[in-house]
Amino acid sequence: MDKAGVYSYMKRYRYGVVSSVSDTGMPQSALVGMAVTPELEIVFDTVNFSRKYRNLTARPSCSVVVGWDWEQTVQYEGTAIEPRGAELQRYVEVYLATFPDGRARMSWPGITYFLVRPRWVRYSDFTKNPALIEEMKF
Repeated sequence: MDKAGVYSYMKRYRYGVVSSVSDTGMPQSALVGMAVTPELEIVFDTVNFSRKYRNLTARPSCSVVVGWDWEQTVQYEGTAIEPRGAELQRYVEVYLATFPDGRARMSWPGITYFLVRPRWVRYSDFTKNPALIEEMKF
């Protein structure tokens, strides 16, 4: 599956599990509402007092799992940043296109956005025989 196919698959899902590493080296995972760009960038909001915020600002490497229905999934490793300025506005609009209710959260104390850029993506479809497993490096 090419990048456009993976984008089409990921866009079907509004939620994914983001995993980060704590300051003690422990893995921590959280379900997040997410939007995806054609470049396979993931955008999600959080508050700046959450565990994932602390983890990602100190150690930006993370992984994400998207989709788990019908024995199909995307495993994803990337680097998280907090976009600023015009870049932030651009990605907030991407997020709000998927989550229009996100406008209401913009007034929450400590609300912030993360952008995760892919380094490695694996699409797996175990309904195929043999299983279809495609990897991409960025």
